[in-house]
Amino acid sequence: MSSLGYVIEQYIMLSGALFTLGCIGFLVRRNVLVQLMSIELMLNSVNLTLVAYNRMHTGDLNGQVFAFFIIAVAAAEVAVGLAIVLAFYRLKSSVQSDEADQLRH
Repeated sequence: MSSLGYVIEQYIMLSGALFTLGCIGFLVRRNVLVQLMSIELMLNSVNLTLVAYNRMHTGDLNGQVFAFFIIAVAAAEVAVGLAIVLAFYRLKSSVQSDEADQLRH
């Protein structure tokens, strides 16, 4: 363990595992809410990678700035995604993504 905490490889392995879990959760599950949570997990794993690399380069704050923008985009994605899910639930009384193709008329 270095003076900065754990070495960068451990952060990258954790981030890769979280991203893989998010990808699997998005591809396997058909519940739109679970898919949104899986996307959030993938975005958070990218944030972990950016902040871990930023810890290696202490004079540069680019990793933290990018992580901040990813958090802002994720918040906007949740707001829009939940609005779409609520509208879909009111229309079909279901949140399964398999039934979303029936929205076209």
